[in-house]
Amino acid sequence: MLICLTASHKNADFNALEALSSADASALPSSFAAHPAVEGAVVISTCNRFEVYLDVDADEHEEAAGIAQGAAADALGFHQPETLEPLVDTRAAEHLFSVAAGLESVVIGEGEIAGQVRRALASAQEAGTTSPHLERLFQRASETQRSIKNRTGIGEAGRSIVRLALDLASARVDLAGARVLLVGTGRFAGVSLAELRRRSAKHIEVWSPSNRGEGFARSHAIGYVDPRDAALAAASADVIVTCTSSDQHVVDAALLRAGRERLAATHAFPGAAEHAHDASVCPIGHDSAASCPVHSTGHSSSHECPVEHGRAAQLVVDMGMPRNVDPDVATVPGVEVLDLETIRIHAPLEHLTATEDARDLVRKAARRFERGTAEHQVGSAIATLREHVEDALEAELARIGKRGTEAERKLAEQALRHFAGVVLHKPTVRARRLAAEGRHDDLLSAIDALLGDDSAA
Repeated sequence: MLICLTASHKNADFNALEALSSADASALPSSFAAHPAVEGAVVISTCNRFEVYLDVDADEHEEAAGIAQGAAADALGFHQPETLEPLVDTRAAEHLFSVAAGLESVVIGEGEIAGQVRRALASAQEAGTTSPHLERLFQRASETQRSIKNRTGIGEAGRSIVRLALDLASARVDLAGARVLLVGTGRFAGVSLAELRRRSAKHIEVWSPSNRGEGFARSHAIGYVDPRDAALAAASADVIVTCTSSDQHVVDAALLRAGRERLAATHAFPGAAEHAHDASVCPIGHDSAASCPVHSTGHSSSHECPVEHGRAAQLVVDMGMPRNVDPDVATVPGVEVLDLETIRIHAPLEHLTATEDARDLVRKAARRFERGTAEHQVGSAIATLREHVEDALEAELARIGKRGTEAERKLAEQALRHFAGVVLHKPTVRARRLAAEGRHDDLLSAIDALLGDDSAA
């Protein structure tokens, strides 16, 4: 039986999603599959959702849901498994098809989730935790997503979380002239860089907390920040965009403050202000000009202060899940944080007509999948029935093989094989009809009762 355990921006708060996403997604399929009643497991973990798809050995929905939640408690431990909502069989299939099509995303129709669904299946295949049922489910999900993309207007603007975040950033800062620090080198970093360039951003550097920045910078022709200069680069940036998979904060108040102090000490800040130092507007924390690291050692007021006074607030765009940015950055003067919670609030309304068309396609695809699953389940019963008839046929052919001429035996064999086909045709058609009506259990019980073969069940 198919079970989906789901938590997303629609049914869980940000803190719960952050706790779930901090679990090791690569190891989770094996952890779930270790449960004796779980025959297969696939895990989808993104910035806005955490879902587990399980193939469970159970007869009743409640039993299956209980098994799935027990497996979640074992696999997730303290990562708030109680947040996960169970969906069973057809509801689970319809949900996955809708997720893959972008209909359950913060930005309706966003295209990144389709790739994330495919990669979740690939990860489970690599771990050896899939099952034929789950393989079929995820293949149909990808087929449905492609059909919806080709047949409706969903996602025609090509929007995504990254695009929406940078749209919001553009309303606050002129990206074309801004100094941008990109933190992280993963797939979202590549998407973010492409979107920054699409908005004419030219002054872009990358810092990788995992020390992968140099190769990324070289391959994408942008500036590279040595980890030793990360604080200085962070303080120098007008916009910081974080998109790492780190489970710890990579930007915090201490980093920004340390960077601002180093920035002041260098006396080499690009575009330094040409006015006398005014401690009241300086982003370096001090009470008076006398305590400023630039002017506290006898510098005259004619010296230029290397901090741009009066510049626009420094914008930090946090697209990490878990959070890449410590909430304490809000205590640093002049810093504004744009995180996933804020981005969700600004998500545009869905295009109603295209969305309804897409949801109709999802419902139809889920019904087709349900019929296909039922037919697959009765396949063993039909195979048992055919085997029974074919065994009787072969025995009869062996008996008459000792009688008559060769021509008579061939005619007899043709007649018997035709008769066997006629006999099997109606039960086969009827079996498929029962499967479509959800009565495959009736067929399995009947075959078992008539032929006494436990393999039919």
